[in-house]
Amino acid sequence: MKITALLMLKCMPEGADPIILANACDVSHFGFFQRSSVREFIVFVSRTVAKRTPPGQRQSVQHEEYKVHSYNRNGLCAIGFMDDHYPVRSAFSLLNQVIDEYQKNFGESWRTAQADSTEPWPYLDNALTKYQDPAEADKLLKIQRELDETKIILHQTIDSVLARGEKLDSLVEKSSDLSAASQMFYSQAKKTNQCCSIL
Repeated sequence: MKITALLMLKCMPEGADPIILANACDVSHFGFFQRSSVREFIVFVSRTVAKRTPPGQRQSVQHEEYKVHSYNRNGLCAIGFMDDHYPVRSAFSLLNQVIDEYQKNFGESWRTAQADSTEPWPYLDNALTKYQDPAEADKLLKIQRELDETKIILHQTIDSVLARGEKLDSLVEKSSDLSAASQMFYSQAKKTNQCCSIL
C-alpha cells in the first residue's frame, strides 16, 4: 500500500482549470528519469479529476494499478494518488483530515488564490509519510487490526493450551495407571496380610 501524492486544489466555478494550493509527492519508487514526467502527470490528472468532481462529492478514478481519490468540499478539493491496495475508506478519511487541517491553518484564504502555490506545506509532506499505513488514517481499520491481532494471540493461546492439554492427558493416563497399580498393590498386600494374621 502506497500513497504517491496528496494535493489541495481550489476548484473554479466557471470551468477553468483548478488552482493547486499545496502539493506533496513521493516519486522515489519511479526511475530517476521518469520522475519529472510522473510529477507532471500527477498535476495534470489532479486538475482533470478535481475539475470533474462536483462540490460535496467524492469519487475514485482507477488508472492501471493506481487509484485517484477526490473529495470536493465546497470548492476546496483534496486529491490522493494511492495504489490499488490502499483501502478506499482510509483514503477518503485521509482526504477529509487534510481538508480539515488546511481550513484550520489557512481559513478561507484559499478562495482568493489566483495562481498555483509553490510554497511547501509541511503538514502535507508529513501526512504523505505518516499515512502510508492506512490504519493511521482510518481509526476503525486500526481498531479492527488490533482486534485481529488479539484474535490471533487468543488462537495461539488456545493452541498452546491444547498442546499442553495433550501432555495433561498423558499425565492423567499415567495417573490412572498408577491408580490401577496402587489398587493391585493394595489388594495383593491385603491377601498377603490375611494369611499371616492370627485370630
